[in-house]
Amino acid sequence: MVRIAGVNIPDNKRVEIALTYIYGIGLTTSQKILKDLSISPDTRTKDLTSEEANNLREVIEKKHRVEGELRHLIKQNIKRLKEIGSFRGSRHQKGLPSRGQRTKTNTRTVRGNTRKTMGSGRKKADSKT
Repeated sequence: MVRIAGVNIPDNKRVEIALTYIYGIGLTTSQKILKDLSISPDTRTKDLTSEEANNLREVIEKKHRVEGELRHLIKQNIKRLKEIGSFRGSRHQKGLPSRGQRTKTNTRTVRGNTRKTMGSGRKKADSKT
């Protein structure tokens, strides 16, 4: 099992997909990394040579922000928005969408306004009235 940036990469998946298990690396980034290292994206993780695995590890840890470092950066950015009192910061504080999505019909669960279908919690009457 290959371990990159503190994450165990699955053995039986293609390298292209397996790299996406690392926080901060999506499909396009993994494709670019593999292209730069001239590794076939169709190879399985278990079939990688130790040299290829070491090259992957070096490139990802040195050239890309991943895992803890990236999470910390995102947290700092949100904290900055809250401190300066921006609209986006206030939306983050309230736990509401901050990118302009509508809230009248969507994000009900976030707002604590869950509606059930009518009569879903009704009990059956014992006798007819």
